[in-house]
Amino acid sequence: MNNDPELNGKYLGTITKDFALVSDTLKEASYQIRKREISKYPIFIFTKQATPLGSLLINADEMDLEWHVYASYLFDFVQRNVISVEKVEEFELAYKDPDEFCCLFVIDEGFTNFVFIPFPED
Repeated sequence: MNNDPELNGKYLGTITKDFALVSDTLKEASYQIRKREISKYPIFIFTKQATPLGSLLINADEMDLEWHVYASYLFDFVQRNVISVEKVEEFELAYKDPDEFCCLFVIDEGFTNFVFIPFPED
């Protein structure tokens, strides 16, 4: 997998479209992960295929979306060696306010990276 740091137009369009439809669900899930003290760093995986990361939150097929959404968090990514222990502090510093931004981990054939997308204004 290539790790392209830029979210190109191909991904931006489809992710933004799906994100707009599920943002309320993701915002609530983020809140619950933090409220229940599971993690201060919720991560939502956008992928077109099944992944062992996280737990399936939204099945794309059931909602006519392009992307499945899995819910996870920082410690899960460390346990699965997606983020090395040495990079945890760097990740925490880069992590944006979870009340305002959604942390996505996008997995596709030509792209694997973290992306922060602002939640829509109420």
